Amino acid sequence: MHAYAIQESSGLVKLDAMENPHRLPAALQAHLGQRLGALALNRYPDGRVNELRQALAEHAGMPEGFDIMLGNGSDELISLLAMACDVPGASILAPLPGFVMYAMSAQLQGLKFIGVPLTPDFELDEAAMLAAIAEHQPSIIYIAYPNNPTANLWDDAVIDKIIAAAPGLVVMDEAYQPFASKSYIHRIARHSHVLLMRTMSKFGLAGVRLGYMMGPKALIAEIDKVRPPYNISVLNYECALFALEHAEVFAGQAEDIRAQRTVLVDALRALPGVKTWKSDANMVLVRVPDAAKTFEGMRSRGVLVKNVSKMHPLLANCLRLTVGTAGENAQMLAALKDSL
Repeated sequence: MHAYAIQESSGLVKLDAMENPHRLPAALQAHLGQRLGALALNRYPDGRVNELRQALAEHAGMPEGFDIMLGNGSDELISLLAMACDVPGASILAPLPGFVMYAMSAQLQGLKFIGVPLTPDFELDEAAMLAAIAEHQPSIIYIAYPNNPTANLWDDAVIDKIIAAAPGLVVMDEAYQPFASKSYIHRIARHSHVLLMRTMSKFGLAGVRLGYMMGPKALIAEIDKVRPPYNISVLNYECALFALEHAEVFAGQAEDIRAQRTVLVDALRALPGVKTWKSDANMVLVRVPDAAKTFEGMRSRGVLVKNVSKMHPLLANCLRLTVGTAGENAQMLAALKDSL
């Protein structure tokens, strides 16, 4: 194994990690600073964290009879799920290529990980998924909705079959929900074994580290038993509460990112030698003739993207481009053209 790698980005236009490129307006920065400065940092987090749970439940439209659990980013929730399901013979299954933390959480907890390749066009392979479920009887199945790094949503009819066949938990990971054309939240109440996970990172608070997971109350209560005490700091939950109070600002930022995504995809599709996939996230997957050469060329021109070509054979010569501001996207396109 190797540690999760974070690219050095100083001095570069940073478009490698699907971050919201917009900062808080100056007036809101000052207001938030005052609130954070007044917190009792000498005390452990208190019951105000439950106010955040309620605010997130309302924001997400959580169904009746469900509960919500918070994590220090979705990464912690993924780790806690592996810990909660660590019984003899347990395993985790997910389509590949996908989010690396699904496999890493299994490895770190000593669980078997089963990766099921997507089709060449990055769709769910229905037959392969159902066969793997029947053979391995996984404790957890992850369905990213949309997927990272491919940025696409998958066929709901196939997802329904996977959920029906699942012998354990199914986790719908909606990390990129602010940019997606649809959500599973309206269908989650049909099931007693499906959890829905989201993060405030793509909402615009990547630096705050706050993920949340919704599911039937009895199920959340079991998983919550392995959660460390005080895992959400007073700074985390106050920042998140503040952001939800100003949700319209972040909704406007997401709207701008979706508009910029359309402009970016159109420009990419006009480039010869570049294959561009449809995106329902704040990233775009492209295939170029030589990913390593193009990645280094873009970095030398001051733009940092993600070379995902070594993550999985299906991603050969692929780069993942984060959608930035209009100016950042223009710089990225210029660097890409010059580097091809």
